[in-house]
Amino acid sequence: MPDSRAIVILTGAGISAESGLATFRGPGGLWEGHRVEDVCTPEALARDPALVHRFYDLRRAALAGVAPNAAHEALARLERSWPGDVLLVTQNVDDLHERAGSQAVLHMHGALRSALCAACGERLRWDGPLPPGSVCPACAGPALRPDIVFFGEIPYEMDRIEQALSRASLFVSIGTSGAVYPAAGFVRMARACGAGTLELNLEPSAGSGWFDECRHGPASQLVPAWVDALLAG
Repeated sequence: MPDSRAIVILTGAGISAESGLATFRGPGGLWEGHRVEDVCTPEALARDPALVHRFYDLRRAALAGVAPNAAHEALARLERSWPGDVLLVTQNVDDLHERAGSQAVLHMHGALRSALCAACGERLRWDGPLPPGSVCPACAGPALRPDIVFFGEIPYEMDRIEQALSRASLFVSIGTSGAVYPAAGFVRMARACGAGTLELNLEPSAGSGWFDECRHGPASQLVPAWVDALLAG
């Protein structure tokens, strides 16, 4: 049964694009002449680990030049002020939600500032370059890789996300394409469990037809306005 004050919010690349982070989606989504899919798969990591590690090293370094925008800050304010649970599920691998002050954040596609040991499963904070063969401090194996969910791998925290969706009274999708599964299916899962659904996106997504309400425009404008109205009751 839904909790009348429980909110689940899904965020995608569109919310961080306004902070200046590249999305790598669409026709222009290339990196140094490579399709992003070609540097974001387990096969690519096995074939050319230096290329894959460098791609994520550059993305990690880019975080130093960006800051949370008004949409990130509004979601952190909602978490602080809402009388019920607010869970933020993000497809983004940046740390802008945390830097804005959000605490209940699940990174379903991993995190740039984290390294994962492919040998023992240890995770550790990682801020600088991560060369292939970096040694895991837990098992001493030269097996550290970016803590990123590659194409073809299972997203993190799916059990927790599905449990939260099953009890949410409201599901909100912000800045997502609605084309990447399993996240694209969250709106249908939430609806089936009785939640209201709202899309806040720059333009209609591939899943707009599943939402009770859609509002289109920049996240930095739509999200603060929605949070203000929600908190005002």
